Amino acid sequence: MRVLIMGNSGSGKSSQARQLAAQHQLMHLDLDTIFWAPGEVAVARPAYEVLADLYAFVRSYPDWVVEGCYGDLIEKALPFCTQLVFINPGRDACMANNAERPWEPHKYACKEEQDSMLPNLMKWVGEYDVRDDACSYAFHRRVYDAFPGAKREDAPLSGDAA
Repeated sequence: MRVLIMGNSGSGKSSQARQLAAQHQLMHLDLDTIFWAPGEVAVARPAYEVLADLYAFVRSYPDWVVEGCYGDLIEKALPFCTQLVFINPGRDACMANNAERPWEPHKYACKEEQDSMLPNLMKWVGEYDVRDDACSYAFHRRVYDAFPGAKREDAPLSGDAA
């Protein structure tokens, strides 16, 4: 089983990925961990490094789940997956989940640092339907609709946050 999960921040991607990984003994990759520079806040790594790490991961394990909002990275991993999942609960659900997001120590040194970024995150999440970047609804929709393999579009389990 090799599953790609994409959606807006706060959609429930990470929760669903962790659940799948535990249930099926899958390796799990949160794309944030390879996209952002370690120990930095909102500093992207060079694209060639991110892509190299993504390819190394999907080629190194027979079974995995990869999740993130980076539609361009999801698109690059499509040839390796057995299923694509698009979690799309709507803007309000994503905003509420982000407002309640617990501290993510793999992304931030402390909860206060994470909370300081919340206004920027909320603005960005709120613009999901109108942005035209690789993390936008339009990009995710295009990737999902064009994928000819097994796929599903759904909302996360009740109470989940990305």
